[in-house]
Amino acid sequence: MRKTLVVVLLVCASAGAFRLAAARAAGEEEAVRKTLELYFQGHATGDGEYYRKAFHPEAKLFAIRDGKFWQLPSADYISRASGKPAPDEASRKRTVESLDITGNVAVAKLVLDYPDARLTDYMTLLKVDGDWKIINKAFHAEPKAK
Repeated sequence: MRKTLVVVLLVCASAGAFRLAAARAAGEEEAVRKTLELYFQGHATGDGEYYRKAFHPEAKLFAIRDGKFWQLPSADYISRASGKPAPDEASRKRTVESLDITGNVAVAKLVLDYPDARLTDYMTLLKVDGDWKIINKAFHAEPKAK
């Protein structure tokens, strides 16, 4: 009887710890998605302030452009914001394809499906001083046939 009670208590404690971990993970996922939404809003509005809130000041962007390695500090990327939505904004779609969070690190795959191109972003985020920030963006742009 005593052994059974100990087992039941251990199972209950484990279940409680699992629920607590799941609740924390859900809260972190929501916080990461909020940062990714800021990035999407930067694209949708052309307002660089959204990007400033999403990117860590020391973040960098990477890609292969014209067959060559390319990198850009996030400040330069943000400075390119037009301040207004693209003329074809209504036909643009942005989605979070996958998200993986471990502790204070997250990795996200984003797809930006635009009329003339499909862009795939791989973002690395860190929880810095309590806030999730994009610290790295590597992307691939694939033009669409016209």
